Amino acid sequence: MSSRPAVRQLGRLSEISQVAAKHGFGYFFDTHRPHGMRSRRAREVDISADGSNRGLRVRQMLDELGPTFVKFGQLLSTRPDIVPPDIVFELKALQDDVTPVAYSEVERVIQEELELTIEQLFLDFEETPVAAASIGQVHRATLPNGRRVAVKVQRPDAPRQIEADLELMYQAARLVRDRVKALEFIDATSLVDEFARTIRQELDYRMEARNAEQFHRNFAGHPHVRVPRVFWSYSRSRVLTLELLEGVQLRDLDTDTYSLEERRRLSYLIAEAWMHMIFRHGFFHADPHPSNIMVLEATEQIGLIDFGMVGKLTDEDMSRLTGLFIDAMNERIEALPKRLAALGVRYPREMEEEFVAELRDVYYRYYGSSLSEIDPIQLIREAFALIYRMHLQLPTRFVLLDRAIATLGSVGMELYPDFNVFDVAKPYARELLIERFTPQRIARRTGSEVRNIALMLHELPYQVHDTLEQFRDGQIEVGFRHQGLEDLIARMDQVFNRVGIAVVAVGGALTSALLALVSDGVGSFFGILSVVGLALSGLLSVWLVWGVIRSGRL
Repeated sequence: MSSRPAVRQLGRLSEISQVAAKHGFGYFFDTHRPHGMRSRRAREVDISADGSNRGLRVRQMLDELGPTFVKFGQLLSTRPDIVPPDIVFELKALQDDVTPVAYSEVERVIQEELELTIEQLFLDFEETPVAAASIGQVHRATLPNGRRVAVKVQRPDAPRQIEADLELMYQAARLVRDRVKALEFIDATSLVDEFARTIRQELDYRMEARNAEQFHRNFAGHPHVRVPRVFWSYSRSRVLTLELLEGVQLRDLDTDTYSLEERRRLSYLIAEAWMHMIFRHGFFHADPHPSNIMVLEATEQIGLIDFGMVGKLTDEDMSRLTGLFIDAMNERIEALPKRLAALGVRYPREMEEEFVAELRDVYYRYYGSSLSEIDPIQLIREAFALIYRMHLQLPTRFVLLDRAIATLGSVGMELYPDFNVFDVAKPYARELLIERFTPQRIARRTGSEVRNIALMLHELPYQVHDTLEQFRDGQIEVGFRHQGLEDLIARMDQVFNRVGIAVVAVGGALTSALLALVSDGVGSFFGILSVVGLALSGLLSVWLVWGVIRSGRL
């Protein structure tokens, strides 16, 4: 019995290697086999050295490997610091679209979670799901009060399948770490850790419900944006019930029935909704994909769905972004790396000059151009290329922000070719800039800083007391690290040796002189000793002088 999981893992690994080979990545498994053996199947596969379509092949491979790997690809699309830009943009197209589970399984999950049958909970419940993803699927239903709702039900085998695939990913991460030198700058294990943490959170629908409720409050009363309300009494960790929004998903919209002006209005309305989230709330939907945006039946209204991935920006983040924006406007390129470091961007310090040069090159390429002349997608591509080339490490919240803006740009241009996301962002950024320097805002920030300093001063005596107690109890050890001390010790040893020889030579000469005074002549015993002593003292003196001359340190 204990061997069955291992056999299943071996079968899954074999399937992964075959799918990889099918899409032109079999060389990885060949060159990294435990004994360096090449499989006959991989030799038959045409491995193209041309990387121009590698992003497409990676996306197709992950799509074929199944739901967990699709989710992993979606995570990689948010990591331009370790994934080449061409692959990042392809991975953004990955969609959760899988075969739905049987209705009987849906019934079982709902009854286990809500402790009542579907017939007891709903007036009607559509057996055919309207959407099916890697973790769950969505069914339309009607509550006893007549409200139409969307019920998201988790797949029964989702946790088991995810954990099994995560174990395979950890094995692959260890293989990459130990055997693939070209990827040694990537902490593959940490990347899988991040993915595991994210996807395990998505297994708890209560977190998505809290996100949806926050968006619902933020957009309450907004004339153009609707967010479904959460029905908490019908929601648990594996079941989420939301208000049903009647409309068409943006991906299914027949744009031919819309005029050019209507498409322009829709594209700018969507972008304005996200700018409102980013600049006004600091809490934004991190995946503005066409599947997550609905065009509602009401005139000029959009609806938002799927709140599993969100980004958060603090007030301090917005202040620092404002400072970055001001420096960029005033051509202070040299200050930008420090501004980025304050935002949490990490880069090798020895490459700071190169980083400044790269930033200056990008800056002056677009300086003086109007927003309508700048292609936002191309600009973001260049930014991702710089991030990857410089091995920059970005905080997740800013990667999600970049990804959201890039996706908005793509969605807008599909609707309206002349769409420019920067046109929408500019008035919000200007408003934010002005708001940051209003007297009220400055007074509020000053008050906050005064409170922080007062709190630090209040805590200082207690911290000093705790530190002294740790010293007393031996819980703090102080270590010293020296550099170049060995050379100093060797030189001092040489000096003391020379002083010792000089003392012996002088002492020998004086002793020989005293013996000569008391001797009865050169042939006497003391006379012979005095001559020998003087000779030895002379030899030591000559040797000492010669050593000093040779060292060049007179």
